[in-house]
Parts: sequence; structure tokens; C-alpha cells
Amino acid sequence: MSVHLRPAMPTDALDVARVHVRSWQAGYRGLLPDAYLDGLRAEDRAARYTFGSADPDRPATIVAVEDDRIRGFATTGPARADDPDVGIVLALYVDPEAWRHGIGRVLIAGARDALVRRGYTHAMLWLLDGNDRGARFYTSDGWAFDGERRAEVVWAIAVTELRYRRTLP
Repeated sequence: MSVHLRPAMPTDALDVARVHVRSWQAGYRGLLPDAYLDGLRAEDRAARYTFGSADPDRPATIVAVEDDRIRGFATTGPARADDPDVGIVLALYVDPEAWRHGIGRVLIAGARDALVRRGYTHAMLWLLDGNDRGARFYTSDGWAFDGERRAEVVWAIAVTELRYRRTLP
């Protein structure tokens, strides 16, 4: 596997959105309504991304590139203004065609490194309740469910999310 990470650029928006949509459609089938998943469009998501900001208070996205194709991405940022020691992994998705090829491991390591470089000593993320595949992945990387749950609206769908945390680096 020859995957490298780099910062996402504004011109990556549609390719990142395609990965995002395909990963939701494959990974969340049975957790979110089929009609909703089938109606997702990469063009809609691409318009919402803001890649390329140097502002440390804004989320930052890295992409995993293999053979000139974006195969996955991870977005990190500050978790809360009142806790400057905690960063957050806002998103981590791999194209289903590339699942189980190690790209997720490369991305989560890159996401942790990005948080450490920004000065965070702890990290958190929210995981869709019922996403057993994601729970296994994060647990194997040293993340643990801390007991916190929240009701959230994600892309217009009401969901329950579980909070996972870990110490950095």
C-alpha cells in the first residue's frame, strides 16, 4: 500500500464528498433510513466543505491519497473553547472500496498527530450508536467509550452518538 497524507485543498471537495457519501451509504446501512442514504449526493456535501484555512480555531482536514485518488479523509479541530487541552476528531471516513487496506489506521494516526501538533493532550470523538465496526476500529486504537451519549441531528437525521476519548499522543 502506497498511501500518503496531505492537507485537503478546496479543489478536493467533490472527491472528499464522494468518499463521504459512499462510506455513509455502506457503513450506516441499517442504522439510518435507506431512503435517506440512497438520496445522499456528493455535490450537496462538497458545497459545505471549507478546506485550506490556516486558522487554528477552524477544523482541518487531511486526505489519504493512493495512486492519485483520495481514498479517505479525517477532520480534526478544537473540541470546546472551555477546555483547551481537548481536541476532536470530527470525521474519519474511508472509501468502502479501500476498507481493510490500512488506510483508516494511517488516517487515525495522522489525525492524532495533527491534534498533538495543535497542542492537545486529550482527544474525543462522537460515534453513531450501533456503529460496531467503528467502535472496534477506535477501541483497537486506544479510544474508549466514556459513558456519555447525546442526541444529535446529523445531516438532517436524528441520531444518538456515543463519546469516545483517549490520551494523546
